Amino acid sequence: MSKPRHAEIAGAGFAGLASAIALRQRGWTVRVHESSPELRAFGAGIFIWDNGLHVLDTLGAYRDVIDGAFAAPAYETRTDGERKSFQRVNSPGNLRVLTMTRQHLYQAMLNAALRVGVEIRTDSAAAGATPEGELLLAGGERLAADLVIGADGVKSKVRESLGFPMDRHIYKDGLIRVLCERATLKGGEWDHVIDFWHTRGRTLRILYTPCGENLLYMAMMAPLNDPEASSIPVKPDVWAQCFPQLRPVLEILGDSGRYDLYEKTVLRSWAQGRVAVVGDSAHAMPPTLAQGAGCAIMNALGLAVAMDETDTVEEGLALWQQRERPLTDHTQHRAAELAESRELAGGMSWDDVGLRAARHLPTGTSAAFSA
Repeated sequence: MSKPRHAEIAGAGFAGLASAIALRQRGWTVRVHESSPELRAFGAGIFIWDNGLHVLDTLGAYRDVIDGAFAAPAYETRTDGERKSFQRVNSPGNLRVLTMTRQHLYQAMLNAALRVGVEIRTDSAAAGATPEGELLLAGGERLAADLVIGADGVKSKVRESLGFPMDRHIYKDGLIRVLCERATLKGGEWDHVIDFWHTRGRTLRILYTPCGENLLYMAMMAPLNDPEASSIPVKPDVWAQCFPQLRPVLEILGDSGRYDLYEKTVLRSWAQGRVAVVGDSAHAMPPTLAQGAGCAIMNALGLAVAMDETDTVEEGLALWQQRERPLTDHTQHRAAELAESRELAGGMSWDDVGLRAARHLPTGTSAAFSA
């Protein structure tokens, strides 16, 4: 009996765990390295559209995810007090998009990884990789593998060590991501996802996102050149002047949150030799389409499927990119356009251009969910 193929993965985030689970499901041995001492996700919220839900189902994490996620009945845009768009979601005939904390999604994926026997090392930082298939650790270890995966984020050591040619763009706007109690904002329209915009005098945005009966995620967009609005801790009065209806939650934020600029990273190739990069290491994109995590886990699953369908790792990496890149490139490009133009202030366009990925049935998944 032949020895199973082995993968070393840098990064135990969403992309790393999805890669690990999908490879283990196909008989690989897998070891994941996380630089942090603890396995956890940054404390904010996240959107998972239909495409991501299908991937989570295939990975065995779907049931844990829906147990505690929030299914808003509608998604709307309000700009300067005027409703610009309204769309039913999570009902028959409409797209599904669940909202939850990042930690909730992370725990569901971690549980799935442990169930299939993924090995995870904490306090194990990647320093780089070799095209021949070695993961290099900061402590000096060189770990040989049939496949090395860099899932170590926008500042990927794996990617940087191999000199992947890339273009990087930083945008004028950034986000403060915060979680808080919903206070009095419960029931009726307050159960909707509401994209609030203020464009008179200064441009600010709050993507109001219920993540449960009592928990709220707010993605607060502010330009870098607006120091009052982009400061941490959040200045409640600055934001409440533009969004007075949200004052009850703005006043309880305290010093939580962090400010991150929008950015985009485009690589000429996602692979070199026996090394692949996935997730933000390969295709960081502005969060304007809420598809960063969705594309990351889709591509992670697609990578494992391609490995299963080809005779060599190199052939698998070529097939993977040929099949998965067009949709990710499209989504990344459209997300960047929206970040540059602030076009979403005019309302979400529920068309194929913006929601192509959300409507896509990912490689390796089934149209029907598991019972």
